[in-house]
Amino acid sequence: MTIKKKIIVSVTNDISTDQRVEKVCNYLYSRGWEVVLVGRKLPGSNEVTRKYRIVRFKLWFNKGILFYLTYNIRLLFYLLFNKSDYYLSNDIDTLPANYFASIFTSRPIIFDAHEAFSEVPELINRKFKKLIWRWVEKRMISRTKKAYTVSKGVAEFYKTITGKSMEIVYNYPILNTEAKNTAIVLSQNKKNIIYQGAVNKGRGINLAIQSMQNVDAILHIVGVGDEYEKMKELAEKLRLAEKVVFYGRILPDELKSITLQADLGISLEEDLGLNYRYSLPNKLFDYIMAEVPVLVSDLPEMKSIVLESRVGEVLNSRKPKEVAAKIVEMLNNESKLKQYKENCKIASKKYCWEEQESLLDEIFT
Repeated sequence: MTIKKKIIVSVTNDISTDQRVEKVCNYLYSRGWEVVLVGRKLPGSNEVTRKYRIVRFKLWFNKGILFYLTYNIRLLFYLLFNKSDYYLSNDIDTLPANYFASIFTSRPIIFDAHEAFSEVPELINRKFKKLIWRWVEKRMISRTKKAYTVSKGVAEFYKTITGKSMEIVYNYPILNTEAKNTAIVLSQNKKNIIYQGAVNKGRGINLAIQSMQNVDAILHIVGVGDEYEKMKELAEKLRLAEKVVFYGRILPDELKSITLQADLGISLEEDLGLNYRYSLPNKLFDYIMAEVPVLVSDLPEMKSIVLESRVGEVLNSRKPKEVAAKIVEMLNNESKLKQYKENCKIASKKYCWEEQESLLDEIFT
């Protein structure tokens, strides 16, 4: 008789929309692991039902140092008083609790770095906070049994500062996932541009909105974040209410049905530190899987994917009028759009989660 191994997976993101965590948990469950996913209950979070157990903390604080402190204290006590064979820590902000729990229980940690955490744009002008997170990275990643991440650039960054080698498990979408029917129908009279993901600093959303002043199309922004209200105010200030539509938080299966209706997907991240420079945004592969041509920033990881697979184009300017001209050029060239869509169809067979699961087999053994 095979004894089930138990793993406690921890994350600070909204578990109802974090597709990477869901895919890894489903993978572990399918391999016979007993999975417990620990996250937090955010205001406006959707209820979640999965095959495995879910624990969600309600906290008094939802951002800043008090959030990270209270979350990790709650998580540490949960880990100490709930037996497990392994801990899976997602990103640096869950690692302190896993680190100290591992010391007390001698249970091994597996670490999934979704990004170069100490290099996020929010820490660029906050030197003290950046030093704290960099100390956590240097001190605690080395204690993990195994570690993996989302791109070559992030792996190289952590190798440099910690000496720890990381496997690369790309955050590709699942192949041929059915989209949930949605009541949201995009414009039938105009071209539709989609941005999906966090509405945070450095994501290029302000650039996209400013560009819409010179584009006869509709920009659909799906997601929430620190700059959500600020971006809504910008659209109103520029009198773009009919051209820029905000949807807030949408569940992944419904989001796919919206993406399938788009003519162009954008990922216009700024080069604000190593985190964005080395990023491979989930949305890029979601667009490809939905056979939606893409326009991306001139950043090495994204640029490489787009040029290699010929699924869209790369920005050569970040001036709103020139970005607008590029968008108009792409949307008006039907034959090119058709070819990009065909290339997306081919690329989706390569950039799918199923191709990554064999790598997880080696990590979780």
